[in-house]
Formats: sequence, structure tokens, C-alpha cells
Amino acid sequence: MNPWDALIHLLNFAAPALALALSLPFLARFVVRFSNTKRAASLGWLAQSAINFVAGLVVLTAGLWFFGRDGKMATYAALVLVLASTQWVMESGWRR
Repeated sequence: MNPWDALIHLLNFAAPALALALSLPFLARFVVRFSNTKRAASLGWLAQSAINFVAGLVVLTAGLWFFGRDGKMATYAALVLVLASTQWVMESGWRR
């Protein structure tokens, strides 16, 4: 495998984590705006995205290690659960 192919594989591996990491802070603010509470996020949008992206990469790497291959639906389900949980913690969801 040449370096270009390795880069493409790495980017495709990280793409689900990046897509969720960028969309969750935006969607969380959209949902919080229509809720009864008026609490601002403790971190900025970029910081929340960075934390979600790192957590997502950890989950995808753990799924690759556990299953021996990437792209398993169980790994993607764990990715959604972990990133939703980290976003909930960053939005101080337990206080609502």
C-alpha cells in the first residue's frame, strides 16, 4: 500500500467520528434553545467538537482492536452512544 492509499484509508476510518463530532454541538444547541432551560454551554463549539472527535477516534480504534476489522455496526452504535454521552456531559445535562 502506498502512502496515498494509507492516507485515504485513515481519513475514511476517521470520517464517522468527524461527522458526528462536528454535528453534535450544533444540534445540541438547537435542541437546548427550544427546551425550557436557558443554560449556555460551558465550552465553545470548537472545543466540544475536538473532545467529541478524540472520543470518537478512541471508540473506533477500540472497535478495530476488539473485532479485528473496522466498519462493524456494533462499533458505530458504540460511537453514537459515547459521543451522545460526552455531549450530554459537556452540556451539563444532569443539571436539567
